[in-house]
Amino acid sequence: MPKRLRFLAAGAALLALSLGWGNIPDASADAPETTDPIKLVIMGYSGDNIIMYIYGGLIEKMGYNVEYTPADYLGQFAGLEAGDLHIGSPGWDTTAKATMAAAWETGDVLNMGNIGIAVNEDWWYPMYVKEACPGLPDWTALKDPACAESLSVAETSPNGRFLSGPIEWGGHDAERIQALELPFEVIHAGSDGALTADFVAAIKREQPIVGWTWEPFWLPALYEGEFVVWPEYEDACYEDASWGPNPDMTHDCGRPNGFMWKSAWAGGEEIWPGAYGVWRQFTLDATTMGQMVYKSDVDGVSTQDVAQEWIDTHESTWKPWLE
Repeated sequence: MPKRLRFLAAGAALLALSLGWGNIPDASADAPETTDPIKLVIMGYSGDNIIMYIYGGLIEKMGYNVEYTPADYLGQFAGLEAGDLHIGSPGWDTTAKATMAAAWETGDVLNMGNIGIAVNEDWWYPMYVKEACPGLPDWTALKDPACAESLSVAETSPNGRFLSGPIEWGGHDAERIQALELPFEVIHAGSDGALTADFVAAIKREQPIVGWTWEPFWLPALYEGEFVVWPEYEDACYEDASWGPNPDMTHDCGRPNGFMWKSAWAGGEEIWPGAYGVWRQFTLDATTMGQMVYKSDVDGVSTQDVAQEWIDTHESTWKPWLE
């Protein structure tokens, strides 16, 4: 290099240092690894969707391109295996235990840990139903034809109606009814909102009703009632017909209890490692979850706004996840 050019170059370097330019970090250091969209599952339940909008909002702060993608609760796991979906909506041990385990065993879907919320889902009734069905909460009270008739509707009479969630939620209630020889039929609500609206309307009229609810959730917290007590679940109940009170059929027991679990497409960890790191650390507590679902379902606040409010007021919780 000619002497004059070397002198000018040295001078420029000294000027840059004096102005602090030499300490400017690489602009790409904190940028996301790719602009490819990371697909988060959205499904038919406000609580799970609030979780997904919180998570999506957090990784958007990191610069990730988020795409919310509708999928069925159980069907999402096939999409995760194929890589068509990337971050799964929480799977509950109560209804998705076997499906999640099978997906994780393929190696194509990652078990990202539980969210920290214990869950319970099963048949629930308002306390006044015990007047029509003495013997509850023991499940055998439901075998009484008079009890079943009191819980019937026009399309099921004289059998009782079990008001179930949307059909894509699973749950094995038809199998249980058959295995335990209950005089009931399953009627599916079209959505979680329709399910709870039917419950609340019946409770206000003190009309006998039995249906699907869960914990943590505002409905069993707000209204006095009980879950039906079934033969206690063991894995053998769903796999071995000889287990349980019916020696010829499976599913003659209650549902499993457990936690809400996080899943993700295994191939995405190399593409979006920062976003996957946030998902591994993501946790919520049951009380907060119940309050947020109540705000959405009862107060009418959109799930996106509920999620954003949590983000705005809990920076001390989520900020370490992003570091």
